[in-house]
Amino acid sequence: MYAAILAGGVGTRLWPRSRQAHPKQFSDITGSGRTMIQATVDRLEGLVPPDRIWVITGEAYSALAAQQLPALRAAQILAEPSGRNTAPAIGLACVHLAKQDPNAILAVLPADHVIPQRAAFQMALARAGEAAAAGYVVTLGIEPAFAHTGYGYIKRGAAATAAALPQSGSPVFCVERFLEKPDRLTAEGFLRDGGYYWNGGIFVFRVDVMLAEMKRQLPALFAHLQAIGSALGNADEAQVIARHWAQMQSVSIDVGIMEGAQRVAMTPLQAGWNDVGSWDALENVLQRDKDDNFIAQGNALSLESYGNIVFTDKRVVALIGVDDLVIVEEGDALLIGHKHQMQRVRDVVDQLRAQGREDLI
Repeated sequence: MYAAILAGGVGTRLWPRSRQAHPKQFSDITGSGRTMIQATVDRLEGLVPPDRIWVITGEAYSALAAQQLPALRAAQILAEPSGRNTAPAIGLACVHLAKQDPNAILAVLPADHVIPQRAAFQMALARAGEAAAAGYVVTLGIEPAFAHTGYGYIKRGAAATAAALPQSGSPVFCVERFLEKPDRLTAEGFLRDGGYYWNGGIFVFRVDVMLAEMKRQLPALFAHLQAIGSALGNADEAQVIARHWAQMQSVSIDVGIMEGAQRVAMTPLQAGWNDVGSWDALENVLQRDKDDNFIAQGNALSLESYGNIVFTDKRVVALIGVDDLVIVEEGDALLIGHKHQMQRVRDVVDQLRAQGREDLI
């Protein structure tokens, strides 16, 4: 098995820790001592060797990725000239890997997930690899913990069967359909009915199967990828990539491929998964202190204050009679807000951008 780690994006909702020059995947958000991309590589240990791991990131972050992942060669870090969403990024990894092994099994993993239960994660990924070897395009379905309205969902179908698919081990199901982010009542109905899973954006497939799906469903994108693949290793490789990349459609793998793929399967994942998309998500991955506060980093003193989330760079934070706040101090910025309003951090960044304060974002 090979792995492609998607490490693009800025993580706006985790401002001020996550910024354009140093986005969340290259930061330690949870206080673990490892950045999110380092933790993503760490949890592959024993399943995918370092020389089979690829990182797809923006050109601005390729040096940062190389610095944080010294076990990877420079050739294993693929730089996107610009953001084009997940289908082109995954396609870029596929054409590179196809040069080495067109039948290779490739696991695609976002760089910004928290998955504390490594053994359970590796078991699910290995099982997905078995289904991928049998020709399925596989996604890992996250067992839903509550009626989340910020994730897409996967509807489980019948058990997948194939002559080459072992019938022992974790279950593998056909995917009946993918569903967009639901409203609250719909999400509650999903949990009540059962058979629905969060779509965490983790995919496993044979490279030749994915490229065939791209050729069938996204022929224009596939033609650009083929041109890039033909230029790899040539003197004009960089120029060809830049020219064709600029013409590519910006489309997600979910919309462009997964929703219309011919053989899609899912294996459930129960490993404490969380995408930590905003500061309030930290209460799902951190331990509570004696006052039910969540201290990701730094020092906090609490007097009759409960349910707060604190991430401080240098200063001691003293809490007096306040509940359910998020306090993030990072360099030249301080964020204070109610933890149920953390989706609005994006609005703060938008306002700073409108004011021309690029130095803060």
